[in-house]
Amino acid sequence: MKLLRLVPDNTRFGFMRFRRVSFPLSALLSIVSVVTFLWLGMNVGIDFKGGTVVELQARGDRANIAQVRETASGLNLGDVEVQEFGSPREVILRVGLQEGGDAAQAQVVTKLRNAFEAAYEFRRVEVVGPRVSQELVQNGTIGVLLAIMVILVYLWFRYEWQFAVGAVIATMHDLVLTIGFYAVTQIQFDQTSIAAILTIIGYSLNDTVVVYDRVRELLRKYKKIGLHELLDLSMNSTLSRTVITSITAILALIALAIFGGDTIQGFCLAMLFGIVVGTYSSIFVAAPILIYLGVRVGEGVGAAAGNADKAINSGATK
Repeated sequence: MKLLRLVPDNTRFGFMRFRRVSFPLSALLSIVSVVTFLWLGMNVGIDFKGGTVVELQARGDRANIAQVRETASGLNLGDVEVQEFGSPREVILRVGLQEGGDAAQAQVVTKLRNAFEAAYEFRRVEVVGPRVSQELVQNGTIGVLLAIMVILVYLWFRYEWQFAVGAVIATMHDLVLTIGFYAVTQIQFDQTSIAAILTIIGYSLNDTVVVYDRVRELLRKYKKIGLHELLDLSMNSTLSRTVITSITAILALIALAIFGGDTIQGFCLAMLFGIVVGTYSSIFVAAPILIYLGVRVGEGVGAAAGNADKAINSGATK
């Protein structure tokens, strides 16, 4: 039985010639993402700004969205968002943070139950106070930064400093563009979004490390070809793996985005964007940036990597 090959073995596509286009394009998109984030901001969810989320299911055949909105507005709870959620019987109701701390948030739930419990079943109630929301913001930010720092340290020991810097630049590129995606689309940014960002970082770095491993292998194997040619050879030799992995993940995420419901739709859309951007950055950012960081064929990185591997193997033998 023949194995599936989406990319022919003799592919010799010249990726490095596009670096004069990919670098300005990435820089432009990063600037647009930052400006959009500062201008529009993000649609921060209850997790990070505090408030109450209630999921209701009508006891009858269909929920009356207009009536729910009118009743909720009459409770004097401030800004209230009401929207259909999933089936026509389901409604999700969001109430902003109330003054008075956790006690005021608890009163919101009591008022909502008194107003809607006769006609609707309360399927989910989430209350996030101001102190908890601030802690979630801090912990989420610290988690992302620590992940990037640990990755930098690992890559610095695993490879030479050029590879570590290249991987971190590509990762920051993906992170900034993903934040810009949230700002442009106004998809709700909550704890699930932090999970999506960390997953995107992991996916992008995994793809980058696969490419860098092949680059390091060929740096030791070939001593007389140019770095541009060697990088193109590395890209083409890992292209089949990259394409199959990306398509598999994309197909799964498309199915989840369509059939998984509104709860995970934002996560799936962010992941779809992140996989495309992560694959792009591994090929058109992480690899060609080695040219500008001073990697040389036959010396430096290749020699150091070879000496490191010999030392590890020698220690294992002893």
